[in-house]
Amino acid sequence: MAFLFAQFLTGLANAAALFLVASGLSLIFGVTRIVNFAHGSFYMLGAFIGIYLMEILPGAVGFWGAILLTGIAVGLIGAFVEMVVLRPIYRAPELFQLVATFGVILVIQDLALMIWGAEDRLGPRAPGLRGVWRIFGEPVPKYDIILIAITPFILFALWYLITKTRLGVLVRAATQDREMVGALGVNQAWLFTGVFALGSALAGWGGALQLPKGGADLLMDFNIIGAVFVVVVIGGMGSLPGAFIASVLISVLNVFGVTYLPQSTLVLMFVVMAVVLIIRPYGLLGREEVAGEHGQVGAPETPIRPYGPMGQALIAALLLGLALLPLFVDQFMLILTIDMVIFALFAASLHFILGSGGLVSFGHAAFFGGGAYAAALLVFHTDTPMELAFLFAPLAAGLLALGIGWFCIRLTGVYFAMLTLAFSQLVWSLAFQWRAVTRGDDGLVNIWPSEWLSGTETYYYFALILGVGGILFLRHVIHSPFGYALRAGRDSPRQAEATGIDVKRVQFVAFALAGAMAGLAGGIFVFAKGSVFPTELEIAKSFDALIVVFLGGVKTLAGGVVGAGFMTVVEDWLTRLEYWRLLLGLVIIAVVIVMPEGIVGTLRTLWRRIRNTDEETV
Repeated sequence: MAFLFAQFLTGLANAAALFLVASGLSLIFGVTRIVNFAHGSFYMLGAFIGIYLMEILPGAVGFWGAILLTGIAVGLIGAFVEMVVLRPIYRAPELFQLVATFGVILVIQDLALMIWGAEDRLGPRAPGLRGVWRIFGEPVPKYDIILIAITPFILFALWYLITKTRLGVLVRAATQDREMVGALGVNQAWLFTGVFALGSALAGWGGALQLPKGGADLLMDFNIIGAVFVVVVIGGMGSLPGAFIASVLISVLNVFGVTYLPQSTLVLMFVVMAVVLIIRPYGLLGREEVAGEHGQVGAPETPIRPYGPMGQALIAALLLGLALLPLFVDQFMLILTIDMVIFALFAASLHFILGSGGLVSFGHAAFFGGGAYAAALLVFHTDTPMELAFLFAPLAAGLLALGIGWFCIRLTGVYFAMLTLAFSQLVWSLAFQWRAVTRGDDGLVNIWPSEWLSGTETYYYFALILGVGGILFLRHVIHSPFGYALRAGRDSPRQAEATGIDVKRVQFVAFALAGAMAGLAGGIFVFAKGSVFPTELEIAKSFDALIVVFLGGVKTLAGGVVGAGFMTVVEDWLTRLEYWRLLLGLVIIAVVIVMPEGIVGTLRTLWRRIRNTDEETV
């Protein structure tokens, strides 16, 4: 019993830093509706800046003073990021800002590498708090007890700020109806900046407070962000008490999971999140989302029309160029183009549910990797012919999407996105830990195509036909009555239901179809590379697809394809440089700011302006 109590205290201590970071993210989302994936980067900055200040400020006063100054410094950095990167794109389609925050992650990653180097840094011990206290005979670090004691005061301070001050009144009002706050004369720009700075400062304090328990490294931003989003979603987006309860729940469960179910720690928090969202779709203390809130992709659009003569001519020219490409380039360019086609189909499958259905999925890699693993497992374990195994890729991915979609489709917005992420992590964990079948992180290798497809040129045409065919098929579905029903459910669910459309059923079928097409891309991928690893199921793979869809233009049918081509070429060029993440992040941020409608959307708008100007001149 004493050991269990000590473990419980360890979980409470771990919850302190997690709650600080999660409360900052919850505040930012509640007011600005920004899904801030860069929040973990501010946590990392807090750790590195905290170590630097603790080294130059001696003693106990210096230690706690360094923590205080760290939060202020990170808050100022957050305010700068908000004003320079996010403020120009607040009027862009909702969730477009997440692409910008991904660019911020890359920039901060390489800046931290340049300033502090690649080596991990050990955090200094808190003066006067070294050693342990024995509670019921079990050793408990003194610093853990201090963190447990501090956490309620942090919660009280945030509660007082939100409920008893003018800033808190504005924050609560903006969380409920930010348009009304603006109509009442409140300067929303500075309110957003202040809230973003406060949220960033909380993340910085979280990073500094955990230093005596850990340290600082360049991966801690990615290591924390998943847990932070899980906490915020379980608690309810925008709810500080919910974030506190969820922080304690997740931290305590993780501590006991490490002790009693060590293999469960990879997915335990995602399992908890999935259970909570299935039982209570808006989190423990969250509120129901209004149709069209975060998670939809903007205002209703003009009807999508088939390409005119010029558009058809451009597509024909592009296809002709791709067909003739092997005559003019070497094998490396063919392999790069195969990668581009695979990525384009993967992105198009996500765009199908995101752009046309308004369903933002954070776990689409489950279907891409699931299709790849389905084909590879048949070849690896049963020597199934490549042709038959390949057919199994979209079939298995589609069935997987049916199963996941059955649980997810009744949710909306960020809650839908996070539940897809939870199931994606479950699939990744299965591939990573079921070594007897999947070989774990060693992957499945020697998964090559049949002899008649073994040549690079031959496989290029195979990938091109299937990839382009899959994209054109999705485009055909979008222009069908089913596609119109899907968009009707996106723009006005209640009106669509009133006209007799079963919105959830349409979205469910669309989700399964998108999963099957992602599985098709995965099947092409595994035989092109000859292997598949759990990395194809990771969160980063899903975010890659999200980024290219938004960069290309979420309100255009060609957005995913163009975004995939753009990112493939840019990444291939920039990754040859030392600080390629910094440059890639700056490119992403620049595209987001200059082209808030995406590449295709901006070019389309520019073309319309030129055409209208010519007509007026005539």
